[in-house]
Amino acid sequence: MKLKITGLFFSAVLLFSGCSDKYLDLQDKQNLTENTFWTTRQHALQGITATYAALQAHDGDKWTFFEQVYTTLAFKADDIDNNKNEPYGKNLAAFVNSADESGPWNLWATCYAGIGRANQVIEKVPGITVMTETERGQIVAEAKFLRAYNYFVLVNGFENVPLVLKFEKDLTKLQVPQAPPVEVWAQIEKDLTEAEGLLPESYSSEYKGRATKGAAKALLAKTYLYQEKWAQAEAKFREIYGKYSLNANYVDNFNGTKENGPESVFEIQFSGDRSVSDERHPFNFEGRPYALDGWEIFYPSDWVVTEMKKDKTSDGGYSDRVYGNIFFDDPKSTMWDLNTPANQIPYADVASSLSRPAYYNKYAYPNDRSGAYVGYNISLIRYADVLLMLAEAANENGKTDEAIGFVNEVRVRSHATALATGSLSKDQLRQQIRNHERPVELAMEFGIRWFDLVRWGRGNTAKQPVKTLLQDHAKPFAGNYVEEKHIRYPIPLKEINTNPLLKQNNLY
Repeated sequence: MKLKITGLFFSAVLLFSGCSDKYLDLQDKQNLTENTFWTTRQHALQGITATYAALQAHDGDKWTFFEQVYTTLAFKADDIDNNKNEPYGKNLAAFVNSADESGPWNLWATCYAGIGRANQVIEKVPGITVMTETERGQIVAEAKFLRAYNYFVLVNGFENVPLVLKFEKDLTKLQVPQAPPVEVWAQIEKDLTEAEGLLPESYSSEYKGRATKGAAKALLAKTYLYQEKWAQAEAKFREIYGKYSLNANYVDNFNGTKENGPESVFEIQFSGDRSVSDERHPFNFEGRPYALDGWEIFYPSDWVVTEMKKDKTSDGGYSDRVYGNIFFDDPKSTMWDLNTPANQIPYADVASSLSRPAYYNKYAYPNDRSGAYVGYNISLIRYADVLLMLAEAANENGKTDEAIGFVNEVRVRSHATALATGSLSKDQLRQQIRNHERPVELAMEFGIRWFDLVRWGRGNTAKQPVKTLLQDHAKPFAGNYVEEKHIRYPIPLKEINTNPLLKQNNLY
């Protein structure tokens, strides 16, 4: 479902922050009102599309999406080393940010944009009588899925956030206090359980990319996993086990050729179209080296490169996911340039011009490209991640050998040597999943690694303090990390100035 919207009206769309009208192309701004808008099936589709559109950032801008939202989610983790000469996410990566840092505010605004739009859909669509009950229920379920996803990001990132479930036009009523995190988690579970019951298994090609029953199950299982509800997580993941499949080629998850394909559980949709709004993003451009006309804004950390080089095939070579993740000093390592048509450049051809020994190769592909930027989708949940989370839950439930089998499904796809059954204890497999399988398979992917570190740092099962891990993995500026402070983002100062009922997170 590519995100284009015409004829859409919202009286307001955000919780505490203003919103751009970039996605709105109103045919009659004088006569279109809230009451006349929410009357047809097309209005309902436009409303839910706008809710999906918020996943691209609250203002729909590709630079906000990458240089604010993505960097905020990614740069604190141990698989990323930011370019110290660039400002984007610099203070977050060095653990010296204050409450007025722009990245966390843009993440907050993006999530509450999605929540505000979802709340409006949930309230208004049931009253559209020209639609069938089934279709109304499905669209409301999509909105609940999206609301749950946004609260999942907020509660993991900020922990202490307002829980707003009603669309408010009176701005004074938006000044509400934070809810206890346990209430936010409970609402996420409720929304996803209700969404699961009404979402379809799949869609026609016209609507591919909308949230499915499988996506709701996966996010609900992930929600259980993050709360260490191991039995519930395992059971829910098993409900979608085998309902998806891994792409034969690892890189097809990142090059735009298998969008919404067999491995996709849920993706942020981009089209590359610039006719209405700029449906592109700069992932293809931002991480590539200067020598290949990139911006070189971030790099794979030395630790993750070392860990990847342990991922070997049966003949001693590197697995496909190593080559798919990093551009490094190896005869088989190549990266596409930005020429038209594009060419694959061997590492040796540009080695003398590189400032770093390794770069991320993931997403650096020429498909669906307009200029330097691309329109291929960004995965939020893919089946390989589901298999690794299922393995984690099964292992914690004492099913270590079966969990090894789930891990091996992911490894074998990339021709990494399978782990031998019985070769690892429960504790050893836990560490293998946490600090090899997940970072090697899912390196730099949207919203993955930092939230993994957060949940293991907050959890009670084999608690893994974030600072210790960052220091063990030689994260630059790890010495600045304060455990009870930097595990959360600050509540944005803009929001506290607007809403006096908000309390700042600890030590900010």
